[in-house]
Amino acid sequence: MAKVPWPTDLNRLLELTGTISKNPSENKQVLDKLKVERERGITVKAQTASMLTEHSGTNYLLNLIDTPGHVDFAWEVLRSLTACQGALLLVDASQGVQAQTLSVYHAAKDRGVKIIPVVNKIDLPAADPERIIAQMSATLDIDPSEVIRISAKTGIGISNVLQAIIDRIPPPTAQRDEKLKALLFDSSYDRYRGVISLFSLQDGQLKKGDKIISCHTKKRYDVMEVGVMNPEETPVGTLYAGQVGYVACNMKQSSEAHIGDTFYRMGEPVEPMGGFKQSKAMVYAGVFPVDSNDFPKLEESIARLTLTDRSVSVQRESSAALGQGCRLGFLGTLHMDVFRQRLEDEYDANVIITSPSVPYEIVYRGNKIKHVSNPVDFPDPHDHTVIEVREPMVKATIIVPDEYLGDMMDLVSSHRGTDIEHKYLDTGSTAARAMLTSMLPLSEVVTDFFDKLKQRSSGFASFDYEDAGYMQSDLYKMMLQLNGKPIDALAMVVHKSNVQKIGRIWTKKLKEVIPRQLFEVAIQATIGSKVQSRETISAIRKDVTAGLYGGHYERKLKHLERQKESKKKMKKVGNIELPQEAFYDILRTKQGD
Repeated sequence: MAKVPWPTDLNRLLELTGTISKNPSENKQVLDKLKVERERGITVKAQTASMLTEHSGTNYLLNLIDTPGHVDFAWEVLRSLTACQGALLLVDASQGVQAQTLSVYHAAKDRGVKIIPVVNKIDLPAADPERIIAQMSATLDIDPSEVIRISAKTGIGISNVLQAIIDRIPPPTAQRDEKLKALLFDSSYDRYRGVISLFSLQDGQLKKGDKIISCHTKKRYDVMEVGVMNPEETPVGTLYAGQVGYVACNMKQSSEAHIGDTFYRMGEPVEPMGGFKQSKAMVYAGVFPVDSNDFPKLEESIARLTLTDRSVSVQRESSAALGQGCRLGFLGTLHMDVFRQRLEDEYDANVIITSPSVPYEIVYRGNKIKHVSNPVDFPDPHDHTVIEVREPMVKATIIVPDEYLGDMMDLVSSHRGTDIEHKYLDTGSTAARAMLTSMLPLSEVVTDFFDKLKQRSSGFASFDYEDAGYMQSDLYKMMLQLNGKPIDALAMVVHKSNVQKIGRIWTKKLKEVIPRQLFEVAIQATIGSKVQSRETISAIRKDVTAGLYGGHYERKLKHLERQKESKKKMKKVGNIELPQEAFYDILRTKQGD
């Protein structure tokens, strides 16, 4: 038995082993179970499937994990690799090695996972398998003789992949006769059965009726049902060492399912396993219900959804403009957008999400360091206790055709990129590609960087990044004010070089969405007490002289002066509130638009 993280294209493996039907209408996107996955054509949640196959007269059980490919869901890949003995590394025969390919390859190699290189889509007219294999050999140090050529569409070479999994990947070192030791590596929620846990059995056996205990919480559970994912839930009598399966054990609270936790049979304690390295949130945003009365329902929905996506961090927060909400931490902006769509699709939530921000380090006197993820908590410029401000940096990797290299270098430079370097991956080819590396501020990446990257490279560039620590930077908290009253939900942290540009963009946005009032409304972008940009919405004015005929001009002037005084008084006592529609219009666009 072996566990392998695998791509969605290999639904053919399930067909080849008879796990699913070969009818295309029945197995289309069989492991893309979420609505957001089917609509967007991407994988966002790792899925597990088990299948039986016969080879040389011996039956084999293969446990496979379908993992996402986007950098925002890298934690799903790393978590899956920890539970696996081997991995299939797929490379497109027409596009070649991508930036994500490099990061996933090195992650698998660092964990000692056996890698089977595969070149897919060899049936395409633009496919060039020989060039791509040479590229993999030069970039990833892969033996060309080990590369398998396949076409998932036509089924060419799929049987060779199945044979390679059996021949090359070692089985797990598990013992059935030892004490039960089960690793919890994923979970979901069922409204009738509670938390459904996915276990990888390292040793022992697990069956219905067993009593198990968590090493982390010390809570005891009664096993009500065990089974395997085939690829849907299929109940079985017993799970054995080396298998991957689901367990329903009357776990009611989502907070009880800790990813990386070790479970053992009551009365037979074992040493807990190392577990997983917790994910680190890269992007933070506030999530608020459109109707403030829906906050309890929204909070419960977020709790249930984070059970299937444990990389999201949750913290309560309140806003004067939007009311009660939650501050969520994500792995990237796509991750944030997918989470929002899942809230709407699966829980019928109607939410407002604030602009994404990144966590900053504030160094105070006495070398005291504080992490700030909410721009509202960012210190003001006149706070003299602050020694320096540091922002998170990432090491970005861009792989792009040679003709777009100049545009990519300009793009990186305009987003405050430093240490820009590049090298060519396949210089001997007419379709040469370059790999560009650079240090970029994370705050620049989470705005509109990826959109501009695809636009300026005609969609040919691939992008990946990894955490590179913190670096000192000139950053300021910008507040948007309406008639001198700040809007905390629209606070942001901006770099010194972009202060006036960002201020003008946002004041113009507000002017477009705020309705006119009976008094003048001043929209200001401020840093501390200094105004960086201002827009004015003129007051709605009634023609008070319409009923006056003839007479001295001072008679009309008297009415106009009286109206002017009333407008001043109204401006002092009148309150201007940003309507919910305005928040929708503003927050659905990105900061750099």
